[in-house]
Parts: sequence; structure tokens; C-alpha cells
Amino acid sequence: MPQLVNLLLALPPALVLVAALVLPAVEASALVGLVVPGETAVFVAGLTAHAGHLPLWAVVTAAGTGAVVGDQIGYRVGRRLGPRLLARLPRRLQRDGRVDRAVAFVGRRGGVAVLAGRWTAVLRALMPGLAGAGGMSARTFTVFNLLGGVTWAAAVSALGYAAGAAYQQVLASINQAGQIGLGVALLLGLVLLGVRATRRRVRSQRPTTS
Repeated sequence: MPQLVNLLLALPPALVLVAALVLPAVEASALVGLVVPGETAVFVAGLTAHAGHLPLWAVVTAAGTGAVVGDQIGYRVGRRLGPRLLARLPRRLQRDGRVDRAVAFVGRRGGVAVLAGRWTAVLRALMPGLAGAGGMSARTFTVFNLLGGVTWAAAVSALGYAAGAAYQQVLASINQAGQIGLGVALLLGLVLLGVRATRRRVRSQRPTTS
């Protein structure tokens, strides 16, 4: 990760701004499950703004536009391709109907899932396609996508701007927080599946009345 940050910092400011726009857009629009360092590009753009080479408002605008547009494309791809798109997910996610249950969960709790998914790398790449394939309404997805994309862009840009010379320590904290968030999301999902499985077993063991 530090090598990527140093590479981006070596680019001309205009290209750093382009990266802050393009990489978040590619993250969710190109392929379900494709992880692209969009967050890193936005953070570096914030660092560049701190150095006086870019206006902070331009960084937030570029990052927010890329995030929102990319997620909208990912959502549309999910709506259009549906099962064919989900079939490209790793086999370990497709066993035992886990993908189908995930799609159904997003369909029921969609808005909150879209908003929360914006803050971790893996969910950021998966959520738009899952929301589209799960049949979430375009209005609901757009509202929460706008809210999540703009707040995420502003937060990461501001964090990069405030970090200054201490960017490596801050970047490590971002990665750790993202991993913790993903772990909590997976744990909650496992608990939910366990509760449902237990309920099904209890119902199947109840004696039937004649």
C-alpha cells in the first residue's frame, strides 16, 4: 500500500484528481467483486490538496462524482444481468445458496446495506451489483448511494487533507477500520443465518396435529 501511495503522489496534481474520480467509479461498475484502490486515490488527492496543489472542494467533488456514478452503473449492471452477474462470484460464495440469501437480504434491508457497504472495500465493490440483482428500487438505491458516496468522499478527502506528513499511519488506520467493519458485517450475517436455521429445525421437529 505505501508503494501505491508513493506512486500516486508522484503523479502531476491533475492526474491525481483524475485518479480520485476514475478509480472509485471503476470499483463498483466494472465487475462485481473487483476491488480497486479507489479509497487510496481519494486519500492521496486529499494529501495533494493539503500540499496546496489542488483545491479540497475539487477533490471532494471528483471523488463523490466517481463514487456515485460508479455505483449507479454497478446497480444497473446488476439489474440487467442478474443471475449471470452473480454466477461470476467465487464458488465459495455460491455454495449452499449463500449468494441467493445475500441478494434477498439486500432486497429487504437495502438502503441501510448500501450505506454501510460504502465504508469497506469488499462490500463497496459488491453492494451495487447485489442491490440491482436483488430488485431494490432505483429510487431507494439512488438516495442511499448519494448519501453514502458524498459522505464517504468528503470524509476520506478531509482525512487525507488533515493527515499531512503522517499519511502512512492514518492509511493503516483506515485499512484496519475497514477490515474490522467487514468482519462485523460477516459475523452478523452468520448469526442471522444461524438463527434462521435453528428456527427451521425447531419448526420441523414440532409434532403435527391430525
